[in-house]
Amino acid sequence: MDMIGMAIKIAILIAYAIIGTCVGLLFMGIGRKIIARVHNRVGPPFYQNFIDVAKLLSKKTNISHGWIFDLALLFSISGILLTLLFLPIGGAQLLSMDGDAFLVLYLLAIPALGFALGAGASGNPNAGVGVMRALVMMLSYELPFVITLIALMIYYDTTSLATIVKMQSIDGIKSWAITMPPFMIAAFAADMALQGMLMEQPFDIPVAPHEIASGPMVEFGGKYLGSLMLYKAIALVAETTLFVDLFLGGGVVMHSGVMAAIINFFVWLGLIFLLFVLSILIAASFPRFRIEQAFGFYWKYEAIIAAISLIWVYIMVIK
Repeated sequence: MDMIGMAIKIAILIAYAIIGTCVGLLFMGIGRKIIARVHNRVGPPFYQNFIDVAKLLSKKTNISHGWIFDLALLFSISGILLTLLFLPIGGAQLLSMDGDAFLVLYLLAIPALGFALGAGASGNPNAGVGVMRALVMMLSYELPFVITLIALMIYYDTTSLATIVKMQSIDGIKSWAITMPPFMIAAFAADMALQGMLMEQPFDIPVAPHEIASGPMVEFGGKYLGSLMLYKAIALVAETTLFVDLFLGGGVVMHSGVMAAIINFFVWLGLIFLLFVLSILIAASFPRFRIEQAFGFYWKYEAIIAAISLIWVYIMVIK
């Protein structure tokens, strides 16, 4: 029985990775198409990313920066995959524990550390500059995001993502956090933090192709670049899912049965797609910030908005 249970968990783990990767690559392809249309271009087909990944992973390379460079990318992909396992998807969650809301924040920092290792091993100065910018960006957007997360934990009296989702699914859509005034402004702050997490304009400062030749990714090519695209796809799904879990009830609209699970899955899929489209439209409409502008935006304006929501929630709770 233990062997069967282990096999089932491994199968679910593989399914999570495949679904996350395929959904992410599909969204990335649709995003390229949307940006092209906004810029009055035709753009590549929506399935182009699948072709690109298959082509890149099939390439051979004779250039190596050592085992640390190889380990760095594996480190980043493992971190984002582990994050995805702790996130409720349409009410379903593979791994769960008390305090996993904090754990997810730590896990989301692992990819940046992985890229820092890779940049150091590559020896490219553009990669080093890109990593420094990425770490500053992470420090910037995490402040308002953590404040909004604390507000949610105070209101629902838990540090478990599964419990936060469950509390929001008691009365369907009406009980989603985003329907309450204090969390409406908190959701705005979290969505802007999400824009930084996704590294979309105006917060794509760490990659900045025209300035530092894509920064941390400058030395990645062939199989490395293909693996990096897979990481990006999974990260897109994980980060938008985190927002849906915190403010949109995890996409849960029904509670029991196979049909409910199917409906919840497609609701979750629709919600993360809408979030991604919003992010893409913002990226297509605004120019890139400088690093000091992004830092000031998050710590001055977004942090204040998040703090207002936290104070508002605290007043509601003590009453």
